[in-house]
Amino acid sequence: MRTLLGLTVANIKSLTRDRAALFWTFFFPVMFVFLFGWIFGGNGDSKVAIGVVDQDGTPVSVGLEQAFSQVSLLKVNTGSLDAEKAAMQHGDISAIVVIPKGTGSATAGSPVSIQLYVDPSNSQVSQVVEQITAQIASGFNLQLAGGTAVVGVQKVTLQSTNLSNVAYLVPSILAMALMQLGVFAAIPLVQQREKGILKRIGATPLARWKLVGSNVLMRLLVAIVDAVVILGIGLVVFNVQIVGSVLAVAGLVLLGAGAFLAIGFMLAAFLKTEEQATGVVQIVQLPMMFLSGIFFSFDFLPGFLQTVARFMPLTYLGDALRQVMVNGTQVAPLGVDIAILTGWLVVCLAIAARSFRWE
Repeated sequence: MRTLLGLTVANIKSLTRDRAALFWTFFFPVMFVFLFGWIFGGNGDSKVAIGVVDQDGTPVSVGLEQAFSQVSLLKVNTGSLDAEKAAMQHGDISAIVVIPKGTGSATAGSPVSIQLYVDPSNSQVSQVVEQITAQIASGFNLQLAGGTAVVGVQKVTLQSTNLSNVAYLVPSILAMALMQLGVFAAIPLVQQREKGILKRIGATPLARWKLVGSNVLMRLLVAIVDAVVILGIGLVVFNVQIVGSVLAVAGLVLLGAGAFLAIGFMLAAFLKTEEQATGVVQIVQLPMMFLSGIFFSFDFLPGFLQTVARFMPLTYLGDALRQVMVNGTQVAPLGVDIAILTGWLVVCLAIAARSFRWE
């Protein structure tokens, strides 16, 4: 029994001395508990902004508008259809509810349909708003006509092209792949420095910029291949349509890959061991995947997490790719996306060049 207890104590000591094991065993799952708790905790801090356009002006239409205003998940703006469309295209609101003329006098013989404008590239929000709208319409049908369908819901998209649901996922997957390609570049660099490989290469006549340049060039080529493979699978297997400019997509792929490579090099400049690099890279890339809006909508994030997401480069790469590839509603204007990604590239590359250690 003493032997068993002694070995158990020895194993516990070994675990506590292994920082990488401690990270993956305790900190990593705790981080996920907080992250998903904040996203899905339903603390009432997050609201979906929608526009409501009342084209009827009757007590019934006013009652419908008030019904949307009373939903705690929604933040309602009112205005003309053109103004609300412009707001939606600029990312200020996520959907538009249009209450048509004749709503107040609708009967079973002449029903009307509420028009619900949604953004297919933001499917989570679209589904939530569609469900709320259907419930409100059902409630009014029950109140006004004893359950007879006098008010229906007609879903409308802002895009003029009929794109599949997969098409809206492709920009997000591509953005994620470019982020991982660049950030994970830190691990082999730290590994080579820890093993003395960089020191030995530095002692040769080979210019250091050539070593760095070859690494950058290799990963940019991989980024291009990544993009071709992802887009090719979407095109051939899932019949994905890309409505934007292929040259613009190529430019964004190179800019995004460069920005995240600069982040990877900057991380490598400050990390000492491969274990540290593995943990820090995971800490950097996982929150970006969940908070940048590529898979989970901003509208469901608490206010402070939305602020955090605004500082993440993946937010702007995903947004730029969605705008160019599928005409998705914007988080920021395309020029702002490009400027912020360029800023990350320049600043992180400057820090990496100044701080990188070869031994």
